[in-house]
Amino acid sequence: MTALRLLLAAVIAVAFYLIGAKAGRGRYKQIRRNAKKAWNDPTVRKARTRTKRLARKNANKLTKSVQH
Repeated sequence: MTALRLLLAAVIAVAFYLIGAKAGRGRYKQIRRNAKKAWNDPTVRKARTRTKRLARKNANKLTKSVQH
């Protein structure tokens, strides 16, 4: 849950920076390019895969416990 909060805070911070910044299109493209590189990084990709797997596992457990 902490990682999710950290990710949410980072997304909000970047969004407010982009909205409030007067740096122009070039800076936006630079941030976008770096965010894309980070998103596609093998370590981040593995973390996303593990998180999805954990979410599915817990969703199935929760569904089973609610049904019984």
